[in-house]
Amino acid sequence: MLKTGQNISQKQSLQQKLSPQQIQFVKLLQLPTLGLEQRVKQEMETNPVLEEADPLIEERIDLEDPEWEVKKERDEDEPEIDPVDQNEEIDWESFLHNTEYDGVNYSYSSGDEEWRDLPNPYHESLLEELEQQVSLLNFSDEEMLISDQILGSLDEDGYFRRDAEAVVDNIAFNHGVLVKKEQVESVRKRIQSLDPLGIASKDLQDCLVCQVKHTDGDRRIREIAAELLENEWDAFEKKHFEKLKSRLNIDDNDLKRVFSLVKSLNPRPGAVINKDEENRHFIEPDFEVWYEPADEDDVNGDGEFVIRLNQRNMPPLRISPEYKQMWDSMKKGKKNEDPQAKKFIKEKVESAQWFIDSIRQRQQTLMKTMRTIVALQEEFFKHGEGLRPMILKDVAEKIEMDISTVSRVVNSKYVQTHFGVFELKYFFSEGLETESGEDVSSREVKKILEDVIASENKRKPLSDQALTDILKEKGFKVARRTVSKYRESLNLPVARLRKQII
Repeated sequence: MLKTGQNISQKQSLQQKLSPQQIQFVKLLQLPTLGLEQRVKQEMETNPVLEEADPLIEERIDLEDPEWEVKKERDEDEPEIDPVDQNEEIDWESFLHNTEYDGVNYSYSSGDEEWRDLPNPYHESLLEELEQQVSLLNFSDEEMLISDQILGSLDEDGYFRRDAEAVVDNIAFNHGVLVKKEQVESVRKRIQSLDPLGIASKDLQDCLVCQVKHTDGDRRIREIAAELLENEWDAFEKKHFEKLKSRLNIDDNDLKRVFSLVKSLNPRPGAVINKDEENRHFIEPDFEVWYEPADEDDVNGDGEFVIRLNQRNMPPLRISPEYKQMWDSMKKGKKNEDPQAKKFIKEKVESAQWFIDSIRQRQQTLMKTMRTIVALQEEFFKHGEGLRPMILKDVAEKIEMDISTVSRVVNSKYVQTHFGVFELKYFFSEGLETESGEDVSSREVKKILEDVIASENKRKPLSDQALTDILKEKGFKVARRTVSKYRESLNLPVARLRKQII
């Protein structure tokens, strides 16, 4: 018999919670260089105790001072960050000497700063441009209602995928106006000829046909291309060249010109990149790594790697000396005088100290991780090739940290090398074993696979099985399904779709 009811019970369990400082460190750790710069500015705006140290006024470290060697060694050993003082009394002398984040001195012209403050220019959206063009088509009131429905229903690629009946019903329900399906199709066809060509098409075939009919060039080739797209779409998709030549009564040269024309068309007329967004997407490397050989020959590989953390836009931080004077004044006064002000200063100072310590710890963790990656991938950073298998666990074990910490370090971070800019994730890949028993990165196998496909006969592309056989001849033990997976990850189509007319 099923019993129902409610009862109360107690359960004892252990839970581990992160401290506010740990949470702050984790958030800073996963930020890229540009994100950290914005985060520092935000913290300085909200915390009056935290301020930028003036590199022209602050006392410089004398590089000739023998104590500097000791300090440098201590920094390289990367000690643990001291815990934040939890006592009511704040040791200001210690803070003033130990709470400055000595970031790399940076400079930029005042002109650059002025340009940063200028507002972004306004650019019309694609929808606004289309609405302006529609206003010049001399539509009737009914047609304007239809055009509003069509423009408002375009997807991100610029296609109109709604049924005409849905537009008719929507206009009748919202405006009490009865229109016909033929009117909807007529308006859509006229919008299709606007700029960009092919906008509001029903599908890819409809989009390409519209563009071919309105494009410039050889009239005969345009007519053949239009017939191909309208009547031979299935053979065109499957690249059945012999069928196309026979049905269209053309030779290899004409077919090549037709395919060249179709390739020049825009399959996504609505995917217009905003000019501001286009200019905003750039990469700021978080690290710089290069190899300095011991001599010109460097036969023994006795050179060393230089690893730098990008801090060009990071100001040196400190706790404001003015707040020290305020604190001294409070300590000289009565014990219970202005307790709220005392509490406010204490909280802000601790928050600033936590923030500075978190940035220091972030630097140390990032440098530890980058040094380990370089050590495990020496051949690549020396010669630009020879990437070895490496997973997050390999780095985590070396630096004695959790895998999740390494994952946060690697996420959205980039490194500048002599061979280009690479995302840190690029260096992590599973391994394969060659015939000789040597471990090789799957990325190296993908690179070889890509080269083989690039050099294949375009009239008779290699099948996945043929690619598998070639890789085995080169000493790589891979299955055909693995080759298919690698090919798809490289965005390379199957052999049939790689066929070209030469």
